[in-house]
Amino acid sequence: MNKEYLESNGIDVEKGLELLGDMDMYNETMEDFLSEINDKYPKLIEYKNLNDMENYSILVHSIKSDSKYLGFTDLAQIAYDHELKSKENDTSYVNSNFNLLQDEINRIINIIKEYLGKE
Repeated sequence: MNKEYLESNGIDVEKGLELLGDMDMYNETMEDFLSEINDKYPKLIEYKNLNDMENYSILVHSIKSDSKYLGFTDLAQIAYDHELKSKENDTSYVNSNFNLLQDEINRIINIIKEYLGKE
């Protein structure tokens, strides 16, 4: 596990360490994120498909917060945009920009798996 790998993939590890203290806690939190995103992601798709913006906004808020803690800056920003728009019940924005969110979630999942040796 090396920090440089994360940083070379656009992860702000220092930001995560400011909040989490040390690499052991950072890595544990990353493990938790990976485990939780596997539950949250299918639900996010389901809420989007049902146009259930209330539950969608709660879930995307959670993804945003977790991403911020770990220094996943791009994912945090994309999730934040989705959170705001879903709270406005803007299903058009959510649907037309979902691929961007989906791609970034998948990119982060792949980076974490590689980093933690989970592949």
